[in-house]
Amino acid sequence: MSSAPGAAELFPHIRIVMGMVVGLGITRLLMTVAGIIQHPTRSKRSLIHLLWIVSILVELVLFWWWEFALYDVTNWSFGIFGFLIFYAVTLFLLAALLSPDKLDEYEGDEDFFLKRRHWFFAIFGLTSLLDIVDTLIKGEPYLDTLGLDYLIQVPIVLALCAIAIWTANRRYHLGLVIVHLLYQAWWIWILFYTHA
Repeated sequence: MSSAPGAAELFPHIRIVMGMVVGLGITRLLMTVAGIIQHPTRSKRSLIHLLWIVSILVELVLFWWWEFALYDVTNWSFGIFGFLIFYAVTLFLLAALLSPDKLDEYEGDEDFFLKRRHWFFAIFGLTSLLDIVDTLIKGEPYLDTLGLDYLIQVPIVLALCAIAIWTANRRYHLGLVIVHLLYQAWWIWILFYTHA
C-alpha cells in the first residue's frame, strides 16, 4: 500500500504555501498604503507609484484566484512546486519594490520608483514568462480558455518593460501603469463576466 499523497492532498498544501507568499506581498502593499494615510506628508507622493501599488495588489489577488485552476493538475513534482513558489516570490518582490523601508536617500516615492525601475520592470517582465509556464502546467484546456490574446500580450509586455527599463520619462511610466490597469480590468471582465 502506497503512502504517497495524491493530487487531492498535495494541492491544498501547495496553495497554502503560495498563499503565504502572496499574503506577504499583499500585507506589504497594504502597510505602505496605511503608512501613506497615517503620514501623508512624510514623503513626496506620486501618482505613478500609487497606481502601481493598486496594479500589483490586483495582480497578487488575481494570481491567487487563477492558481485555483491547479486543482485539475494530477501529476505533481517538487519541480512544479518550486516553480510555483518562485513565481509567487517574484510577485512579492514587485510588492516589496513598491514598499521601501526607507526613502531617506530619495526625493520621494516617484524618485525611488524611477531609480529602482530596472529591477521592477525586469521582474515584471519575468512574471509574463513565468505566467506562460504556469498556464502550461494547468493544461491545454486551460490555455484554450484564454485565447490567442493571451499569447500575443507576452511579447508586447516584454517590449513595454524593456522601454520602461530604458527610460525614466514620467509620461511613459504614467501611461504604462494606466494601460496595465485597463488591461487587468479587461481580463477581469473577460474571465469573470463573459463566461457562463
